[in-house]
Amino acid sequence: MSDTAFDDARAKWNARFAGEDFAFGTEPNTWLREHAGALPPGGRVLCVADGEGRNSTWLARQGFAVDAFDLSEVGVAKARRLAAARGVAVNHAVADGDALAWPQAVYDGVVAIFVQYATPAERTRLFANMARCLRPGGVLMLLGYTPKQLVYRTGGPGIDSHLYTEALLRGAFAGMAIERLDEFEAELAEGTSHAGMSALIGLVARKR
Repeated sequence: MSDTAFDDARAKWNARFAGEDFAFGTEPNTWLREHAGALPPGGRVLCVADGEGRNSTWLARQGFAVDAFDLSEVGVAKARRLAAARGVAVNHAVADGDALAWPQAVYDGVVAIFVQYATPAERTRLFANMARCLRPGGVLMLLGYTPKQLVYRTGGPGIDSHLYTEALLRGAFAGMAIERLDEFEAELAEGTSHAGMSALIGLVARKR
């Protein structure tokens, strides 16, 4: 499969999110829940490519001021409904990473969970913007699949160039203080789209 498989990303994700069910469930990602203590309490957090809102809604329930965006208007509409149903306020926007008006040095945290449908060139720009929008001392939390996920095939893009390695993440965020960078395997049960044993890598890094 080539990168061109995701040329019409908005249509792909609108179709994925079109049903009444939540493709990845309504509960937060387990790794995020376990490591969210690294985020400054009560801080302003940006959720990148937040889909149907499971992570942004949970973070808002933990007392964070949350902004979130996704390129799918269908996903964002469901995210808004989920936040309302859970009684929290999240500032949602429909945008892709290149179109977003990234503010500079305003966030205490940036959360990016499985944002791996960006091409390598898009990913370079996305990662740079994620780091740039953090305040000094702000925390980046990123979780993704490693190349071993091509064996499991239980989620993710299925394209080697879109997967994360330790070397790739260390290089991309070389200007930040990396507090943890762990490769691990875990059984995911996140809706119908992430189900089964998965090869993962998690990064927590702080802006100097």
